[in-house]
Amino acid sequence: MEKESYEHGVPSWVDLGTADPEKAARFYSDLFGWTVEQGPPEAGGYAIAQLEGRAVAGLGPQQNPGPPVWTTYVNVDDADDVAQKVKAGGGQLFMDPFDVLDVGRMAVFADPAGAALGLWQPRVHKGAGVVDEPGTYCWSELVTTDVEGSKTFYGAVFGWGSESYGPQGPGGYTEWKLGGHSIGGMMARPENMPPQVPSHWVVYFAVADADASAKRIGELGGSVMSEPRDIEPGRFALATDPAGALFSVIALKEGLGT
Repeated sequence: MEKESYEHGVPSWVDLGTADPEKAARFYSDLFGWTVEQGPPEAGGYAIAQLEGRAVAGLGPQQNPGPPVWTTYVNVDDADDVAQKVKAGGGQLFMDPFDVLDVGRMAVFADPAGAALGLWQPRVHKGAGVVDEPGTYCWSELVTTDVEGSKTFYGAVFGWGSESYGPQGPGGYTEWKLGGHSIGGMMARPENMPPQVPSHWVVYFAVADADASAKRIGELGGSVMSEPRDIEPGRFALATDPAGALFSVIALKEGLGT
């Protein structure tokens, strides 16, 4: 699905911060068919991944300590205003809103449970130019120690509603809603997750075949953390790239996403 703009409160962009962006570019280009174009010198090594001529994701030098990470950015009308709501709700700003050349204004924050998310106020760069198709971003999912607190926080920050299914706590699932549409997901931290893993957001990329993609991830030096299995929207696998950045691939059921 091609996109020209996004509504306030809708995830619109994802990027990877990693110690070796060139190595990451080779991995994801081989996996998803991306063409990665380096930005201008003033972009500080940030590159844009494209698929059939449309921007789909960013790759850049790692800014945060710890493992490399995929970050989701939520489209907002006013990054400064939303940043104030983050602080009022008990979140922590890692960086106050700032201009990124002429392409937009951004900030990165952690919610009260510690999960990191970005804000994107678009100017020249509106976000991903295509989504929900093989090789493109299609979903972001919060894994958290505080489901109910997250509902309150994100409702206040972005105006998100929620619809929950199944049991409370591990095993249940929540869809984030905006204007009646599902725009993301949330689940309680699984009981078998290592205690050192904090609350976090997981980025999903659509693929044509989850099993073939999982096999290819291994061939390219990545690791499959959860073997492909069927869920309501399709068939998915959880993986890491060769540097350890976590992401998921999903083959969406016909009629979903696109």
